[in-house]
Amino acid sequence: MNKLIAVSGGTKGIGRAIVEEFVAKGFDAVVCARNRAELTSVKNELEQKYPGITVLVQATDMAVKEQVKAFAEYINSLQRPVTVLVNNAGYFVPGEIATEEEGALEKMMEANVYSAYHLTRGLVASMKANKGGHIFNMCSIASIKAYANGGSYAITKFALLGFSKCLREELKQDGIRVTAILPGATKTASWDGVDLPDERFMRSEDVAEIVYASYALSSRSVVEEILIRPQLGDI
Repeated sequence: MNKLIAVSGGTKGIGRAIVEEFVAKGFDAVVCARNRAELTSVKNELEQKYPGITVLVQATDMAVKEQVKAFAEYINSLQRPVTVLVNNAGYFVPGEIATEEEGALEKMMEANVYSAYHLTRGLVASMKANKGGHIFNMCSIASIKAYANGGSYAITKFALLGFSKCLREELKQDGIRVTAILPGATKTASWDGVDLPDERFMRSEDVAEIVYASYALSSRSVVEEILIRPQLGDI
């Protein structure tokens, strides 16, 4: 039976690239996103491109606790060990703390932090029982560097890095590795409308490749943080 990777927010950008990187290496995948049609498209495309693998999908709004828990329950119902969990779901809305829209912090905390917290809690017991697994949390340059107009997004990404550090300490004796991914500007839909050349951005595939490389290390080693920036620097 193929190993299994679970990815939240796996139909676009970095999440989509990570799904394909692991599927190309022989993993089955279980993927969630809000848009059911996009999930079906990803499933059909990858299963056709990589015969012998299975992509399972479930429409999920990762900002809604009940739906996150339902996604975890669906994964557990497969009765297959999760080898890799990628907490990728999240979004960015620019703004300043003093003037951003009311509720911006709460909404981004739900999507960017609570989603990872509840999905991990839903799956970690089975990972412990299997004495192994690898959890990747999609943090950001904004997890370590405050910047103008970062507002609540930066707050949530600082929190997600703290979550990763706590998980690392809690799970290392169980053979479960935890890695925080801190990518800089990557060419995804978040940057649509920005008038900058593609060379100023990283490729989603570059992030996916280094995620797989970190997973592929022996169980005696863990990459705790991956900091990856565009060659020409931050935007």
